[in-house]
Amino acid sequence: MHSEFTILALAALLLLVHIMAAIRIKTQQYGVEWNMGARDEALPPLSPVAARLERARDNFLETLPIAIIALMGVALTGKSSTLTLAAGWVWLGARAVYLPLYWAGIPKVRTYVWGVALAALLVLLGVLLLG
Repeated sequence: MHSEFTILALAALLLLVHIMAAIRIKTQQYGVEWNMGARDEALPPLSPVAARLERARDNFLETLPIAIIALMGVALTGKSSTLTLAAGWVWLGARAVYLPLYWAGIPKVRTYVWGVALAALLVLLGVLLLG
């Protein structure tokens, strides 16, 4: 199996962590009955932590398709290399670090980590398109 697919499988697990972290904090705020209900009622605004976790999840969902295309693309076109594997692992590592940084409300470092993840995606896309 290509290592790119291992990175993607781990990214899928990271997505589950994002989903579960966000819903756990929302359930603490709104209660188990809300979680198990139809969720049709209007709710008060999310707590700052719950809102940050939702934004972190949404941000991950925005970039995950790009990572899927880039990682699968380099694997399936035979363009996989030490560079693409390093970029894939850097992307995944940065995304894994991003969640606790956002959860804790650490502003500037979080943005730098996001930038590292973006740079890794750009490397992958560059190799896919130009390499």
